[in-house]
Amino acid sequence: MSLQRIYLNDDWYFSKEGEKKREKVRLPHTNKVLPFNYFSEQEYQFVSVYEKKINIPEELKGKCLFLTFEGAAHKAEVFVNGKLCATHECGYTAFDVDIKDLVNYGEDNEIKVVLDSRESLNVPPFGHVIDYLTYGGLYREAYIDVKNETYIKDVFVKTIDNTMPWRNIETDITVGGKNISGKFVGLEIYEENNDIPIIQTDFYKMEGNTFKIPLSSSKLEDWNIDNPILYKAKVILAEENKDINKDINNEETESIETENNTNSQNVLDTFETFFGVRMAVFKKDGFYLNGKKIKIRGLNRHQSYPYVGYAMPKSVQEHDAKVLKEELGLNAVRTSHYPQSKYFLNACDRLGLLVFTEAPGWQHIGDDAWKNQHLENVADMVKQYRNHPSIVLWGVRINESQDDNKLYKEANRIAHELDDSRQTSGVRFIQMSSLLEDVYAFNDFSHTGNNPGLTKKFKVTPKVWKPYLVSEFNGHMFPTKSFDCEEHRLSHALRHANVLNDMYEDDNGISGCFGWCMADYNTHKDFGSGDKICYHGVLDMFRNHKLAAAVYESQQDEDPVLEVSSSMDIGEHPAGCIGDIYVFTNADYINMYKNGDFVRKFEPDTEKYGNLPHPPIKVDDFIGGLLVEKEGISEKSSDKIKKAVKGYMNNGFSGVFTPENIAGLGSAMITEKLSVKDGFDLFYKYVGNWGSDVTVYTFEAVKDGKVVKTVTKAPVNEIELKVDVDHTELVEDTTYDVACINIALQSKDGNVLTYSNDPIVFNASGNIELIGPEIVPLRGGYAGTYVKTKGKKGKGKLTITHERLDPIVIDFGVTKK
Repeated sequence: MSLQRIYLNDDWYFSKEGEKKREKVRLPHTNKVLPFNYFSEQEYQFVSVYEKKINIPEELKGKCLFLTFEGAAHKAEVFVNGKLCATHECGYTAFDVDIKDLVNYGEDNEIKVVLDSRESLNVPPFGHVIDYLTYGGLYREAYIDVKNETYIKDVFVKTIDNTMPWRNIETDITVGGKNISGKFVGLEIYEENNDIPIIQTDFYKMEGNTFKIPLSSSKLEDWNIDNPILYKAKVILAEENKDINKDINNEETESIETENNTNSQNVLDTFETFFGVRMAVFKKDGFYLNGKKIKIRGLNRHQSYPYVGYAMPKSVQEHDAKVLKEELGLNAVRTSHYPQSKYFLNACDRLGLLVFTEAPGWQHIGDDAWKNQHLENVADMVKQYRNHPSIVLWGVRINESQDDNKLYKEANRIAHELDDSRQTSGVRFIQMSSLLEDVYAFNDFSHTGNNPGLTKKFKVTPKVWKPYLVSEFNGHMFPTKSFDCEEHRLSHALRHANVLNDMYEDDNGISGCFGWCMADYNTHKDFGSGDKICYHGVLDMFRNHKLAAAVYESQQDEDPVLEVSSSMDIGEHPAGCIGDIYVFTNADYINMYKNGDFVRKFEPDTEKYGNLPHPPIKVDDFIGGLLVEKEGISEKSSDKIKKAVKGYMNNGFSGVFTPENIAGLGSAMITEKLSVKDGFDLFYKYVGNWGSDVTVYTFEAVKDGKVVKTVTKAPVNEIELKVDVDHTELVEDTTYDVACINIALQSKDGNVLTYSNDPIVFNASGNIELIGPEIVPLRGGYAGTYVKTKGKKGKGKLTITHERLDPIVIDFGVTKK
C-alpha cells in the first residue's frame, strides 16, 4: 500500500506521433475507435503520444513516487520533464518507475508516453500471424503511488496446507528503498468486509530485505468455487518495535487503492492484499480443489470489445466474469492468450471462478531478444497476479508454439521460483510434445460432429501419469453466427455438448476442458469470416447468447434453464422437415403440447449424453399420443404410423419409404379402415402443419414434480424489444464508468427473431455518451451498445428506437466518489 495513490486517468492529451492535432482523453483509452467489422487492422498500428501535466506538492519531497501504468499496448517509452525514465515492451503487464528525482516540486511536471502499437515489434506476441487483434493505447489505468523511502515492495500470501481444522499460510514480504535492515514487520488478517482483525501476529525484526511470516490458524476458512471466502492481509512496516499495535489500531486505513491516513510516525508503510486459503492440485486422474475432485468446465476469453478493443473500465471487466459464472454456469476461464485486467481477476476471486492465465503469445517464437522478453513477461505475470486465489495454473509456454526445451525449461523454472504453490502448464496443438511443465495442456480440435468428442489422453501424451487438460476445443472447426440457419446453430451446440460429455467421463484422466470460446472477437485478415470477426464464441461480441450458450447454462443448478433449439417453423428446413430438435435444460424432463393438447413427455438423452450433469433432451416425436386420444386410433397402429412418418421425414419428405415402414403403414391403415385421403389429412394435421390456422407448441420444464419454466413457440404476429442493462447507477470513481446494454428483438412469447436485421437507433443525453455508432443493425435478432460517464455527476438518458415500436427510455444516475 502506498501512503497515497494519485490517479492519473483524466486530462491526457493524445495524438499520433508527428501530428499537431491533439485530443483530450481519459484512461482507459484506445488509440483508434474501430468499426464493428470490415476494417483494416493497420488502422490501430501506429506510434502515438500521450501527454499530461501534474503538479507534485512540496510536501512529497523525500518520498518515492512510483509512476505506474497497468496496460500500455505495446512498447511504451515514458518521459518525465523530457527525460526518458522507463521503457516497457509488453502490452499486457503493468510496470512502474520511481520519478522522485525527475520531478519539480510545487510546480507542473510533464509526463509523456510514446506508445508503439505496431505489430512489427520484436516482442511477444508479434513476429508472425496472430488470431486476434492486439489494439493499441493506454488501455488500463495509470497512477502514482507515494511511498516513504523505506517501503513494502511486495507481499505474497500463499497456502501451505489447509488440513482441517488448521490452515497454514505463509506471507512473503519484500521491502524496498533505503535503510531496510533493523526495521520491523507484522501481519494482520481481516475478513473481506470487516475492519477488525481476526488475527494479529507479533512484530519481527528484519535483517535483510525479505521476511517470511508463517501462520497456522483455525479461524481461516477455505476459498472454493461455491463459497469463495476472501481475506485481507495487512502487512505493517515499522521503524521500531514500540507500541506498534496501538499505533496501527488507531489508523484509519482505506483500501489499497485509496489514501492511507497513517498518523503514526513509527509506521513506515502498510501493504494490503486480498487472498484465499485453498489448495489447487492437478493430478494424473484430474483436478482437486481442497481435496475435492472437480471437473473444470470453462471457456476461453479475449479481453476485447466492439469499437474500443481492450479499453474498458472496471465495471465491464467485472461484468464479463459475472456472465461466465452466473449466466453460463462455468467454474473456470482461461485468459487467452495473455494476462488480463486485475478487475476481471478480482471478480473471479469473489465469484469463485477458476483461472488458467498465460504469458502473451500465439504460435511464433522469435530470436534471443524476443525470448528474453517472454521470460520477463512470465516473471511479471507471476509476481503481479500470484495473490489471486482464482488462478490455479500458470501458462509459461507461448500458446500453440513448437517445442523449445531451453526456453521453456527456463520459463518453468522462473514461475516455480516466484510461486512454488502453483503448477505450470503450456498450451500445445501438437501431440507427443516435450513436457517440461507440470500439466499437459492440449488444444483438441479432433471433433467434427460425428466422431468422438475428445482424443484419448494416451494418444496425446505418452506421459499418462502426468496431469492432462484440454485447453481449447471446437472454435475454428465450426464457426457459427447468431444468424446462421437453425441446423447450423444446433450442430454448433451439439458439438460443444459432445466434447463436454466425453470430458465428464469417469476415470479418463482429463482434468477438464476450456471451450473456444466465450465470445466472438475481431481478428486479422488471415482468420475469421472475411469481415474481421471470428465467429467462434458461444456469445456474440456484445455477449448476447447463441444457442450453444445453453449447453453450458444447462449444466448448473442455480437457475432453471429451458432452451428449445427450433423455432418450429417448417419453412426454415429443407423440404419442410424440421427433423429432430433438442432441448437444453437442467430439468428432470419436459412436457410438450401442441395447440394445448399434450403430446408426450421427453426425458434427458442419457444414452448419448449420460456423462453430463444435465444431458440435452432429444425431441423426435411430434405426434405422441394424439392419434390415440384425438383420432381413436389404437396404440399399436399409432406406433406403426409414427415409425413410418419418422422414416419419411428422415429422408427429407422425399417420398421414399422403407419396405418395413410401407408394410407397417399399410397394416395400420387397413386395421383402422383409413383411406389414402384420410392418411394425407392426418399427415398434414399432425406433421406437415400446412393449412392450419395456427400451430402453437408449448414446452414445460419439470423439476422435482413442479413446472419451473415454460417456452412457447408460435407464429410471430407481434414483436417487442427486450433491453437488458447491467447497471443504471453509474459511478465516477478512479475513472469513467460504462454500462453494457444488450438488445433483442423478440416475439411476444420471448423468442428472439433470428433473421431480423432492422436498424436500432440510440440517442444518449445528459451526463452519459455512447461508445460506438448511433445506428446499428440487429444481427441474429440481437444488438448491443455501451454508454459511458462524462466526468460529471447527475443524470443521463438513453433512448432506443425501433421503427415499428415505441421508443424505450433508460434513465441513468451518475455519482462521483
